[in-house]
Amino acid sequence: MPKMKTHSGAKKRFRKTAKGKLRGRRAYSSHILEKKSPKRKRRMANPSEISPQDSKRVRGLLGGRG
Repeated sequence: MPKMKTHSGAKKRFRKTAKGKLRGRRAYSSHILEKKSPKRKRRMANPSEISPQDSKRVRGLLGGRG
């Protein structure tokens, strides 16, 4: 069997932490920023943990089924 390849788009967007959790950019952070409060924009600047529902799919794209 050939090896499973890492999804190129996913490896640019998600990072694994030391404990194995997944982190990625927050949604709604790229445009229409005028109406969003500065506090909300600051929070969107740093990455957030991927939800358990999505992390299974992301883990598969990153090549780690575990």
